[in-house]
Amino acid sequence: MYLITKWFGTFLYEKGKLKKKILFPKDKKEISKRLLKINKNEILIEEKKLSKDFDIIVNEKRLKKIGKYSPKDIFFKKIEIKPEDYDFKINLLNKATLNITEKIVAEQLSSEDLQIIQMVNALDDLIQTSNLLSERLECWSVLPKSKDNIAPLENTYSVVNSDVDLLIKLIEKNMEKIAPNTTKIAGPLTGARLISLAGGLDRLAIMPASTIQILGAEKALFRFKKEGGKPPKHGVIFQQAIINKSPFNKRGKIARVYANKISLATKADAFTKRDISNELLKDLNLRVKEIRNL
Repeated sequence: MYLITKWFGTFLYEKGKLKKKILFPKDKKEISKRLLKINKNEILIEEKKLSKDFDIIVNEKRLKKIGKYSPKDIFFKKIEIKPEDYDFKINLLNKATLNITEKIVAEQLSSEDLQIIQMVNALDDLIQTSNLLSERLECWSVLPKSKDNIAPLENTYSVVNSDVDLLIKLIEKNMEKIAPNTTKIAGPLTGARLISLAGGLDRLAIMPASTIQILGAEKALFRFKKEGGKPPKHGVIFQQAIINKSPFNKRGKIARVYANKISLATKADAFTKRDISNELLKDLNLRVKEIRNL
């Protein structure tokens, strides 16, 4: 028995002849639902129904649970199942595909880690604005009779700093929710910056620890590759006291260990959702102690 799924239905063949079939509803939303499930490597209800009580051969990895995976079987190369033979028009597939694209874009735009990225970018803008206002106030305040004239700028400076504090609290709150392990290991702000630099939590989770170690040090890395010298030992993770308060000659080793623990934390946040922060912290502190005692 051979099980084949097309965008318009699922088909069961025996000895080269169609034995059973289940056609999908001729509706773009219903087609979209099934295509999305296929894209996520899920098994469709229709596939489970047709494969029940049969030993089947399949040509998709996602169907390994219900059949023998044999994509090179000659049958799959010979068989041709056309949508028009079942009164399905290609226009329906186009509409369903467009519907899928709209859903994926909507999910991405509402993704919580993308919200974190925007918060980090906004925070950097506000900090830069605050620094510029601070410099202007410092220069202006030394002039005579500047008190009344400088008042509007002082108010703006105060509002900007209040917004900085508010945004930091929002980042901390959101990080504890979407990346609790990363937050405990790297801290909410450093963790958020790592997510921002990587382009998302999932992307950060699949990065090697060596890459996480130097995220934020791209300019120094480019300079090293172009001009030589010493490569950067750390990027934004240097903001953490565990590195910047360590002896200079120990920072590289500590940064490697620290980046490795952050890597494990992000994987747990992105994929397993398990709280492994306590064991990571315990092992991290032990390793850092060993390095400092060398």
